[in-house]
Amino acid sequence: MPIDPELEHDRLDVYRIALEFLPMALSLVPRQGERYMLDQLERAGQSIVLNIAEGAGRHSRGEKRRFYEIAKGSALECAAILDVLRVRGIGTPERHAEARALVVRITQMLSRMCGPRGRGRGGAGPRGG
Repeated sequence: MPIDPELEHDRLDVYRIALEFLPMALSLVPRQGERYMLDQLERAGQSIVLNIAEGAGRHSRGEKRRFYEIAKGSALECAAILDVLRVRGIGTPERHAEARALVVRITQMLSRMCGPRGRGRGGAGPRGG
């Protein structure tokens, strides 16, 4: 049963996609024998959802960015876990492709939400001479 959007995060497509990704990704891992990978994927997947929600509830752009960057890092961790599972032959190629497509989409959306990075200290801007 769908809920009515009442909170800031409920209105975000990236939040809904992250909620869709989590059970799909977890279904790739057998409950027996792969407990470590299942736990790691579950923690990272939940971190995506929770940090998106927390960031959406913040008012300052800097705070929002910080939580969205953490969520993006967790999404990248999930992508790496999916790669490890694929290499180990855990899960079907079709399910891996579906989960990977969602995590790539989540990462792209969060990258846009974080905004452009400055060219300050350590930036890759052109050098005068």
